[in-house]
Amino acid sequence: MRDLAGKTAFVTGAASGIGLGIATALAQAGMKVMLCDIEEAALARAVEGLKATNADVDGCKADVSLKKELRAAADATIARYGKVHLLVNNAGIGGGGPYGYWTEADWDWTISVNLMAVIWGIEIFGPLIERHGEGGHVVSTASTAGLISSSSMPYNVSKYGVVALSEGLRAELAPRGIGVSVLCPGFVRTQIVNSRRNLPDRFGRPNEDALQALRSSERFQVIVDRVSKGIDPVDVGELVREGVENDWPYIFTDNEFEPLIEARFASIREGFDRIRDRRPQH
Repeated sequence: MRDLAGKTAFVTGAASGIGLGIATALAQAGMKVMLCDIEEAALARAVEGLKATNADVDGCKADVSLKKELRAAADATIARYGKVHLLVNNAGIGGGGPYGYWTEADWDWTISVNLMAVIWGIEIFGPLIERHGEGGHVVSTASTAGLISSSSMPYNVSKYGVVALSEGLRAELAPRGIGVSVLCPGFVRTQIVNSRRNLPDRFGRPNEDALQALRSSERFQVIVDRVSKGIDPVDVGELVREGVENDWPYIFTDNEFEPLIEARFASIREGFDRIRDRRPQH
């Protein structure tokens, strides 16, 4: 998608953080943008803020973990703009802790939002992009934690899934004229550590004692500090726009975790080296 001007994008988790940064960059490139978010008041502010810059944008509220709401958002996008060319599966949450802090509700919520919503988004919007025959693109937000996992958090597991899904789809959708990129950001200044503000009641309320223990942990406090000093979401949006224009398979925000990713692949190569000349012992 070299020429974005005049085309239509649908962005989830667009009321704040990375999603708003992406929506802003796409609007500045001349795209029509439908912003989607579960947080209604923040969504209204984001839409009004972009409209004040003469951007052609609109908004629709949806809990993306509910397939029927995501489908309704797709219908609203087609009703408003007629076509959609770019799907940005960005909505995500930071729910759950590592082993010892697991709860069924955290796993259900995290997988539903971070992975299943991406799957439903592609299932729903893929045919809409194919239908007009003008080509398109899909960007799904994973994380560097989707390439290197330092803990057993549901978040990391869900993001590995988004990377795997994107890598597989890239080969499958290319012949259909649809590019696929996976966004793997490092620390970005977002509200991810406050994700529970949008926890739907159907997932149940967390055990407050366990939640407080998790929030008091040194690991959690380090994450809070790093996020507060992270990259500007607007910079991430500009990288995503460039990634779409140039069909990048992977979009990174910085090089901080490059050595850890290289070490992971080196460890994988060592696994192959151990068996390269091995012969059966029986």
